[in-house]
Amino acid sequence: MTLTTERNLRRTVLPNGLIVLTERMEHLRSVAMGVWIKSGSRCEPAETNGISHFVEHMLFKGTRSRTAQHIAREMDSIGGNLDAFTGKETICFNVKSLGDHVPIALDVLSDLVLNPIFAATDIERERGVILEEIKIDEDNPDVLVHELFTQSFWKDHPLGWPILGTTKTVTRLDQQTLFAYHSDRFHGGNIIFSAAGNLDHDQFAAAVSAKFSGLTGGQTAQELSAPEASARIIMRNKKSLEQVQICLGVPAPPITDENRYATLILNTVLGGGMSSRLFQTIREERGMAYSIYSDLSPYRDTGTLLVYAGTAAGKALDVVDLIMAEFRNLKDHLLPPEELTRAKDQLKGNILMGLESSNSRMANLARQEMYFHNFMTVDEVIARIEEVEAAQVHSMAQRLFDPDKVAVTLLGRLDGIKLSRARLTC
Repeated sequence: MTLTTERNLRRTVLPNGLIVLTERMEHLRSVAMGVWIKSGSRCEPAETNGISHFVEHMLFKGTRSRTAQHIAREMDSIGGNLDAFTGKETICFNVKSLGDHVPIALDVLSDLVLNPIFAATDIERERGVILEEIKIDEDNPDVLVHELFTQSFWKDHPLGWPILGTTKTVTRLDQQTLFAYHSDRFHGGNIIFSAAGNLDHDQFAAAVSAKFSGLTGGQTAQELSAPEASARIIMRNKKSLEQVQICLGVPAPPITDENRYATLILNTVLGGGMSSRLFQTIREERGMAYSIYSDLSPYRDTGTLLVYAGTAAGKALDVVDLIMAEFRNLKDHLLPPEELTRAKDQLKGNILMGLESSNSRMANLARQEMYFHNFMTVDEVIARIEEVEAAQVHSMAQRLFDPDKVAVTLLGRLDGIKLSRARLTC
């Protein structure tokens, strides 16, 4: 069935529950396709934290019929691009190829997802790779401060645990545990297969069915209940750093919240670009930071609005004060009409440009299915953005910027820096 008139979208559900989604884009010569597992790192038990990411890595290390080198050579021979990533709520394995090579690309992708061997020697080798990846993040100050903030903000909940896992948890993962995880998560009821590009839905759905029909059904993996945010002040001293890294955030609405467009506009105005208030005030007017922005991280049942800045130790508290001043300003005053219009136009431009590639459309299809179970056209999204009024953004600012819910993490050379709750008034 065709779901919209604007985009040529089709949806088929296989008998085992696996969902096949396509968007036909006749002007392209390529096809992007992705296998989306509808659960990520937040579904992991504490003792196996990092297993989703570990399995993502291991699926590239060989199948029952292909070695890792065979996979790489076969993709290179068709000019294809094979990739994967792990998130808090999903794992995705994706490939892009010319339309003529879809059968080969689909065969490699399905084999990789369905038939891993988890060879013991490969597990030990890849464990070393992931342990080095963890060290890279620990050595990267802006990544580390985000990780410290997240762990503190969602304290004692899987949403706050690192996607990569820890040295302790990654070290204990073994072949039996990986096979059990793969069997538990990689089943029909927990998979979306999305594709966008120059393809025919019926032919593609039949090809996917031929590969995946042997999978058992089942339900989407259950996540723990929504976490309670923890408004803590974390000061981590690291004398080797030249800058102080700042993460300051508050709880935000989940991805399906009815007021999500007002929240998007609020974030855009606050720190979503070069014309945003934080960028103009802290970087352009004061010269106090090179990098300063705000970002929304919405999840199925909760979310975060976070401000990041890197600055000199002597300016860290001043930057915190300026961030809180912008929070207060958004709570106390309606957006001027021209600023509201500019934020809307920026959002619309980002959305429209984001849908110019088959990769982004393939991902958009999967995420809309995963979170909304229906498909909004671009025109519908643009209309929802246009409907937002200054009063709605104002109301959202008053809802979000609660002094009792502001959490802060500071990382760097913190000698003499003291940050109290009283300073976080907004």
